[in-house]
Amino acid sequence: MVQELTGLPSYAKLMVVFTFLSGFLKCSPRLSPFHSLVLTLMRMRRNLPLYFFVYFFHMSKTSVFRIFNSTLDVMYVRLSPLIYWPSKQQIQVSLPMCFRDNFNNCTSIIDCFEIFIEKPKSLSARAQTYSQYKHHNTVKYLISITPQGVISFVSKGWGGRTSDKHITENCGYLEKLSPGDVILADRGFSVKDTVGLYCAQLKIPAFTKGKQQLHPLELEATRGLAAVRIHVERVIGLVRNKYTVLQTTMPLSLCQGATKGQPTSLDKMVTVCCALCNICPSVVPTE
Repeated sequence: MVQELTGLPSYAKLMVVFTFLSGFLKCSPRLSPFHSLVLTLMRMRRNLPLYFFVYFFHMSKTSVFRIFNSTLDVMYVRLSPLIYWPSKQQIQVSLPMCFRDNFNNCTSIIDCFEIFIEKPKSLSARAQTYSQYKHHNTVKYLISITPQGVISFVSKGWGGRTSDKHITENCGYLEKLSPGDVILADRGFSVKDTVGLYCAQLKIPAFTKGKQQLHPLELEATRGLAAVRIHVERVIGLVRNKYTVLQTTMPLSLCQGATKGQPTSLDKMVTVCCALCNICPSVVPTE
């Protein structure tokens, strides 16, 4: 029941999270700090409408909205450190077997994912957020995972029109790299030279480049890369499926920060969902 309602694997994990947050959660005349946390988790996990909580907790819609936002703010500040960049030594200690032959120096696998948003009224905002890939207005995020399947970085949201290359070079991800790091990515991440400035190496699937087919060695290397790179897609799927609110079309009100440069409510929600997934079992097998 706990997993179905909150996304956390057990009641014990739920209580660990609550204990970590309890001193910062605001008290409400109608709702205890624990129930405020449960309300917020249920909203993200099951994508339940606010009216459900209005009737369930016998509160006004305004109160439910305020409790959700204040609890989300606390979760964002307190749980963000769960998304951290481990040292190379930490990664090597428990490197999964599927990485050891060809990608033993891998520290990061990156990809972008998009969340649908309502169509903006402004023509410029509409153009900036329109994704040619999704054929919809979206907000795009860069995510990085370790070979173990732990989320090590998630960017702030960018307009869906923004290229993967631009996001990678401007979201703060590159500053995490150390000399000798190996990053795995898809073909859209044409940032080999930029990554090289940090003395790191980018590995992406081989291009045919006018050839009718790849050389057998290139084909084998590409298959090997695809077999391990797919784990980042599995992690993205885990986040979306565990917290189904990320599968919906978000209102524009969630895409606007209180002040310029500050994270939006959608940024906070994405970060919190990723952080919570980091305390759940990994989708990457260790053997």
